[in-house]
Amino acid sequence: MRLPDFLWRPRRPAPTADSAAASREVRRLELKSRRFMDNPALGPYPSLFRGHGIEFSEVREYQPGDPFQAIDWKVTARMRRPYVKRFVEERELAVLLIVDVSASNEFGTRKALKRDLVAEVASTLALAAMRAGDPVGMLLFSDRIEQYVRPARGRNRNLRLLHELVSVQPEGKGTDLDLALATAARMLTVRSLVFVISDFVGAGDLARPLLGLSGRHDVVALAVDDPAETTIPASGWVEVMDPETGDRAIVDLGDATVRQRLAEHSTTGARALERLCAHCHVDLMRLRTDTPYESRLSAFFAARGRRRLR
Repeated sequence: MRLPDFLWRPRRPAPTADSAAASREVRRLELKSRRFMDNPALGPYPSLFRGHGIEFSEVREYQPGDPFQAIDWKVTARMRRPYVKRFVEERELAVLLIVDVSASNEFGTRKALKRDLVAEVASTLALAAMRAGDPVGMLLFSDRIEQYVRPARGRNRNLRLLHELVSVQPEGKGTDLDLALATAARMLTVRSLVFVISDFVGAGDLARPLLGLSGRHDVVALAVDDPAETTIPASGWVEVMDPETGDRAIVDLGDATVRQRLAEHSTTGARALERLCAHCHVDLMRLRTDTPYESRLSAFFAARGRRRLR
């Protein structure tokens, strides 16, 4: 038994494939994502992942979210409307969301389950890519590839991605992120922006597949955590279950030593992921089920945008 990986049972059953329920959830996610994207404090998605190419391409009218550093002041003064310079490197960017739907996401002790947070973040990123005019696709994985939707444009495609996300009933329970990364590397034929959204529990050694993917693509890892994984409640004897294997055990969480060992295991895993991402030149962002993701995602986008403009 892998005691450090044991998690409490989910508070409610997994989403069903009921069409009406799935449609309502898709609509909820779309509305919440739109409210987030319409927030002027977010900053510009379209400018965050495109570089300042050395070859000038054209001047086009300013769009909300464009960096002010790109404004062509001479053209702006002449046309009496803001215009920006566009460079060759601002070419089309395919976006792929690699989303973990394994059983370890059926866990949450505060405001949301991990799977809820994963769905909301994925929908927000899909909408952001759509607004930027980028083709967006999605790869759902557990210990196998559950679904792959190739990158394409359009609102209907975005709605399809959300529907697949909320209605998926995974055949697998474990986690094979190695397979997911290798599959993405094989499927993507053009340089892309890849978001890996997972709790990275049971992910294994990812150095080779992650390097293989980040060597050709811009990769961002979004790690979903729950506070109970590092701050273990002193709740006495508790029956716990590994959701990926079904193994059960009775653990005394009233024992400070047990709680410390569990917390250290989680912390060690988090630090290992940080080192791995640094080694593979992958941006890492952490999200928590007890904290609104909007402010963290906004700050992360803004930091990336500033770094790319240097």
